[in-house]
Amino acid sequence: MGFFRDVNLSALTAGFVAVLVGFTSSVAIVFQAAQAFNATPELISSWMWALGLGMGLCSAIPSLVLKKPVMVAWSTPGAAVLATAGLAGGFSMAEAVGAFLVCGALIVLFGATGWFEKLMNRIPMAIASALLAGVLARFGLQAFAAAQTALPLVLLMLATYLVARRAAPRYAVVLTLVVAIAFVAARGEMAWSRVTFAPAMPVFTMPQFSFAALTSLALPLFVVTMASQNLPGVAAIQAAGYQMPISKLITVTGLAMLLLAPFGAFALCLSAITAAICMGREAHEDPARRYTAAVCCGALYVLIGVFGTAVTGVLTAFPKELVVAIAGLALLGTIGGGLATALREEAHREAALITFLVTLSGVAIAGVGSAFWGVVAGALALFVQQYRRPREAS
Repeated sequence: MGFFRDVNLSALTAGFVAVLVGFTSSVAIVFQAAQAFNATPELISSWMWALGLGMGLCSAIPSLVLKKPVMVAWSTPGAAVLATAGLAGGFSMAEAVGAFLVCGALIVLFGATGWFEKLMNRIPMAIASALLAGVLARFGLQAFAAAQTALPLVLLMLATYLVARRAAPRYAVVLTLVVAIAFVAARGEMAWSRVTFAPAMPVFTMPQFSFAALTSLALPLFVVTMASQNLPGVAAIQAAGYQMPISKLITVTGLAMLLLAPFGAFALCLSAITAAICMGREAHEDPARRYTAAVCCGALYVLIGVFGTAVTGVLTAFPKELVVAIAGLALLGTIGGGLATALREEAHREAALITFLVTLSGVAIAGVGSAFWGVVAGALALFVQQYRRPREAS
């Protein structure tokens, strides 16, 4: 198969790092969202099963078909919305599943009609690149902020990365991760007690539809998933230079939600953070072969779904500082490239900078994350600065 000819060690590592970062950085929020609807341990395991299969298959299969890195993740801001609204509204798991289905149907609608892609095509590349840089820069900051609690580990990882970038740039992230794992294992800082071996079993929940769940769960979940996840996800694809059928990919995530929502797949969407890891040069020198990193990531997500309890324990056994540090170092190139593209043209520079800063701020208004408001602020700045300017110049 062509995949086995194209894959290499750096692609495998990029897929693993993407799963490690994407999973450990937000799995606690997903657990909180499930518990907000009084989920039993069996239901939480079912959520991991559904989300793992959904993310894995929606990443691996389109990547193999398109030969381009398609990265799908769960909606972290969506999980946060559910965790808050679920507790406040006292909704049942059946009502939550009904809301997941409505959200999935809306995502299919916006994907099949092409409405979302048409909106994205109107956003200038400078704004999209600034949006991506703002989303990812937080991980770069966290990588160095981790030195406050794990200075020896962070300094060792930074030194390894810099030396490897000079001596073997293709394997810089690989070597950094290996050295970091060896270091924390030697110091006894791996939480192996969290690892238990048991397969995840799907549990079907019959959906129940209510107006309250529609307005308090389904619509907010849809808005934050599209604005805070799919929006920067498309920006990541554009910044990496890939041409993909965005509308079809959005539709696929919605259809997967409709199939898996009764088992706990609350929201699937295009990824930005893990996508940047698998779409960058660190994943593969050849852009045409970086799809292999996404396939590896998808395969690991499927393993999480099937062996949810065991894999969850392994991934959460890593120290938090190691996870944020490897994420920041792996994203340095993408952050720098996004800023370079965003600030290249003087006419768009100030609007792009506003987009970057608002996105980086993490501000959330009306339950919608900073990625959406960064685009709004940048677009307004660009409109004010550029409206009718070409006509007046002529």
